[in-house]
Amino acid sequence: MPQLSVIVYGPNAQGHLTDLLDSLEAHPLTGAEVIVAAVGDWAQETAERHAPETIVVPLPDGTGDPAARAAGAARASGRWLHFVHAKDGLPAGAPRLIAERTAELDGTTCADPVDVLLFDHVTTTWQTAARPSGDGRHLAAVGRAGRTLDEAADLLRLTPLLGNRALRTAFWRAHEERLNTEDEQRAAHAALLYAGRVACLNQTAYEHRVLRPESLPPRAPEDRLRLIDRYESLLPLTKDRRAPRTVLYDLMVRDLIRTFARENLPDPVAREFFRRASVAAVRWRPEGHRRPAGLEGVRHALLEEGAYTRYRAFQAANRTRRAARKAVRTRKRQLSTKIRDHQYQRALSRPVDPHLAVFAAYWERGVACNPAAIAAKLAELAPHIRPVWVVNKQNEALLPPGTDHVVPGTRRYWETLATAKYLTNNVNFPNAVVKRPDAIHLQTHHGTPLKRMGLDQMDHPAAAKGLDFAALLTRIDKWDYSVSANSHSTRMWERAYPSRYTSLDYGYPRNDVFYTATAADVRAARDRLGIAPGRTAVLYAPTHRDYEAGYTPRLDLAALADRLGDNTVLLVRAHYFYGGAASPLTGLRRSGRIIDVSAYDPVEELCLAADALVTDYSSIMFDYANLNRPIVIYADDWETYRTTRGVYFDLMAEHPGQVARTQEELAEIFLSGAWRDESAAKARATFRRRFCEYDDGRAAERVVRRVFLNEPEDALPPVLPLEDRTPAPTPEEATA
Repeated sequence: MPQLSVIVYGPNAQGHLTDLLDSLEAHPLTGAEVIVAAVGDWAQETAERHAPETIVVPLPDGTGDPAARAAGAARASGRWLHFVHAKDGLPAGAPRLIAERTAELDGTTCADPVDVLLFDHVTTTWQTAARPSGDGRHLAAVGRAGRTLDEAADLLRLTPLLGNRALRTAFWRAHEERLNTEDEQRAAHAALLYAGRVACLNQTAYEHRVLRPESLPPRAPEDRLRLIDRYESLLPLTKDRRAPRTVLYDLMVRDLIRTFARENLPDPVAREFFRRASVAAVRWRPEGHRRPAGLEGVRHALLEEGAYTRYRAFQAANRTRRAARKAVRTRKRQLSTKIRDHQYQRALSRPVDPHLAVFAAYWERGVACNPAAIAAKLAELAPHIRPVWVVNKQNEALLPPGTDHVVPGTRRYWETLATAKYLTNNVNFPNAVVKRPDAIHLQTHHGTPLKRMGLDQMDHPAAAKGLDFAALLTRIDKWDYSVSANSHSTRMWERAYPSRYTSLDYGYPRNDVFYTATAADVRAARDRLGIAPGRTAVLYAPTHRDYEAGYTPRLDLAALADRLGDNTVLLVRAHYFYGGAASPLTGLRRSGRIIDVSAYDPVEELCLAADALVTDYSSIMFDYANLNRPIVIYADDWETYRTTRGVYFDLMAEHPGQVARTQEELAEIFLSGAWRDESAAKARATFRRRFCEYDDGRAAERVVRRVFLNEPEDALPPVLPLEDRTPAPTPEEATA
């Protein structure tokens, strides 16, 4: 018996069924079967052209979605069902993820089994591709344990799709008449309300495709009334269930108000909609329910009162107020831009200052990364050149004492950028910055590329997120030099950022410390973090996902710490894109086994303190490899990441050590000692030869001498062969 039955149902709308079945055929299914309830000859022919193991259930044209789902489910033999509409898609590896998670749920002993598994999704429209759903925070909040809906009522806030949930087959068959309705959103909510327990998989396993409305049959205005019918049929299921009743009621009022505001309904229909919505809002209001504050509360009150005319007047007044505010903001912005342009143009008329260097890193976050290492070496080798850092207002107070700096947008900021001889950044300066002929722009980058970058993102719109490629090329054309850590990076930068800059194959200056740090430096780093001698420190540093809306914990850190024992300390560093998103770790810090280092700088010091690194696809792996210490890749969503973001090489084939696909595998790698065994060392050696090619501890010196002191290439320190380099001592060596 297969673990999962993937039931593809519906007509071959706009040919999308072909793409869906191609994606399923491209990735062998483990523990899953595919059933295509094909509506119409076209869908049937499409399905039959694919893998012979696909079960095709032919259905006549005009068969509705409920009947197609029922026909597919009747042929299913799996323990769980995943309903996938023919117009939608499945990320690579999604059936495997769902099958593995449901098998895990089946393996738990509980009198009340999990009936519904929820997971994340992306949305593709006729205009955009693979946008994150925003559901991740609700999935993450619940964790991996099965819960009743009364314990996790916020799960009702997830996008109501049948495609972002799998249903236990026995549960579906027991409630099929109640769940299998024409209204998919009602069915999605009803599945949660009938379920004994629900569980979550906080990963993307579905692609919801929204077709262009103009390509679909027109909807009659009266169809909007069905929204009220949906909630009127669902709310009785929340009787004596306070938390689900409150959440569902809030969703109903929100949807009713939005529909009334956004749909241009004829007046008779609008009045009827408002009347029925008002009755529902009063009838189902939970006892003691409090309206939200502000304008939303006013809308709620008017709806409950059935005050149609006053609500329309309120809408008109709001539109007028918003238009006036927008006009004021526009005028202020235009005036500010005019003043800035005038100041900047005046500054550009002044001579370039040959002793002025501007540094910036990570979108003006502060003194960090390659620019910081170059600035430090500049102070040593060329003290006559004055460095000025660009730092945003929020991080200004975090600067080292005495750091000369400018805040973006200020008068001095524009004057400094206009007159500086040297402009160094690990990202790009704003589009408005003019490249003067006698100024030098140094691009240091901030990592070795595994994921696709620059122009290579054109084929991955979910990652590009509307990036203006023409503007990007304009920024690239300002570069004079591009720093590279290895020949792989050099080739990828030349491909992703094609322009006439000179590649400096010198190594990354920020990695110099991995060869210059002493045993005392390693001990001091561990002391600052509170790591006791003899304990194993594991740095966990995941990257961000373009297909997710925010920070999503991919490991149960408390459970992992328990498995690894008291002798292991987890240093957990969330990606800087998420700011303080790792704050849920706060309550675990006191144990001493989990330390939230998301805000700890510099990251190089964390690497020195760590005995091993666990990461997924972050470029920190390439930097850490310089230390020649164990690296473990935790790749629970590799197929999804590779598909949505795009990659330059297969990390699963060219990894720097052991690879884990599940949390259990990760724990076992450490418990068994495989993290530092011979095979891990051999993989790391191969990885280091390829990606630590130019790093030897003198990269910053080479950059300063070449760019700031204009020394010829043959006068620079040569790059040492890998076998002649000595990395910083390991923590074990430092405390011996």
